[in-house]
Amino acid sequence: MFETLTPRAAVAVGLLAIVPTVIFGLTRSGLGGLVATVNVVLIIAALYIAMSPLEGPARAATHDASA
Repeated sequence: MFETLTPRAAVAVGLLAIVPTVIFGLTRSGLGGLVATVNVVLIIAALYIAMSPLEGPARAATHDASA
């Protein structure tokens, strides 16, 4: 199910999590809402980096036993 999820779609869904944190910051605790929003952004950025494709061709490591 999640194998077909693209990084852009994951970011779009993750950014929806900012809405409750902003509402929390406006209604309850301003500093708590700011910290929660920063945490959401960091998590989304990490997921985007983890799910993004690698650049360049994959090279297999070869070990030469004769060296």
